Amino acid sequence: MRTADVVVVGGGIVGLSTAWTISRQRAGVRVVVLEKESDLALHQTGRNSGVIHSGIYYKPGSLKARTCLHGKALLERFCAEHDVRFETCGKVVVATGESELPQLAKIAERARANGVPAEEIGPERLRELEPHCAGIRALHVPVTGIVDYRGMCRALAADVRLSGGEIVFGARVTGLDSRRTSVVVASTAGEVEASVVINCAGLHSDRVLQLSGARRPARIVPFRGEYFELAPSAWHLVRNLIYPVPDPSFPFLGVHFTRMALGGVECGPNAVLALSREGYHWDDIRMGELADALGYVGFWKLAARHWRAGMGEMWRSLSKRAFTKALQRLVPDIRSEHLVPADAGVRAQALSPDGSLVDDFLLQREGRVVHVLNAPSPAATASLAIAEHITQHARELL
Repeated sequence: MRTADVVVVGGGIVGLSTAWTISRQRAGVRVVVLEKESDLALHQTGRNSGVIHSGIYYKPGSLKARTCLHGKALLERFCAEHDVRFETCGKVVVATGESELPQLAKIAERARANGVPAEEIGPERLRELEPHCAGIRALHVPVTGIVDYRGMCRALAADVRLSGGEIVFGARVTGLDSRRTSVVVASTAGEVEASVVINCAGLHSDRVLQLSGARRPARIVPFRGEYFELAPSAWHLVRNLIYPVPDPSFPFLGVHFTRMALGGVECGPNAVLALSREGYHWDDIRMGELADALGYVGFWKLAARHWRAGMGEMWRSLSKRAFTKALQRLVPDIRSEHLVPADAGVRAQALSPDGSLVDDFLLQREGRVVHVLNAPSPAATASLAIAEHITQHARELL
């Protein structure tokens, strides 16, 4: 049996940031990361749009707001020191009709409350920033950026190893046995006994919680986000990041354009129920995981509240023409032939029994195990700040 001071479950950016932070803050502490895949960042971290978020959308004073701002600064410093590609390029949040102006003003006010530089601009300034973008008014957020999150994960992992830590692949966690002064973690790669366990399992975080004998306060319901990339001939249509004004009645941002740190422009995502927790395609079905979602009262309450918007998302999933039409609201010159299918992602969104999406990051401590139960966007941006928050819990147990 391996022994460690800390076991981190999950080799995504939150897990690796946590392992890195603990390794730096506590010299001599042995950290083992258990990752069920054969490589790092294969799920949420490696399949998101690669944005460094500024923090304009989040409730002032919330954990999301605080960790996004602080985490952004930590991330940019880390990437500069480790030669990870990133760029502060800015974005525009665009109102295409009069009905969207009140919501745009609310986002501008929230940006001010969170201390994020942002400027409301008219159509002339918008055309200077994004010549092919349609809109009557916009919010320009110059501090938003783009980054290579997979490259960041590789750099984090390298530092963890240099500090004496270990990353074990093919290690799906199957059991948590809590003892008086330790926890034995059973996995498909063997057992590890540790003083502290940190659950950063993302899409499977609530199921790992159940292994500790606790009840789920919320349940992960997976939503697939489908993307296209622009063909090189259309790259000139998007300079940086173009976002719509989000519909306040719908819990997702809507399709947008993102220039990527490693080149190219991504379009999307939509949001449809995934038929498994790693359901990146319509035929990725796991009946047990689908039953877990469909048997949850919270899902049906969410569906009842948003069924009309949900049907629209499904139609855009099945119709490239409908997806193109949604993108044309922001960039009218986009054509269907400009769009090339790209990898989809699945968002690990915690859903409450009342049908509401858990709005903030959610951490729960059960004995010597710290569970990260909700860490959707902007968790990648905030990862190093979330790691500091988690480390405070771990420090009390070491």
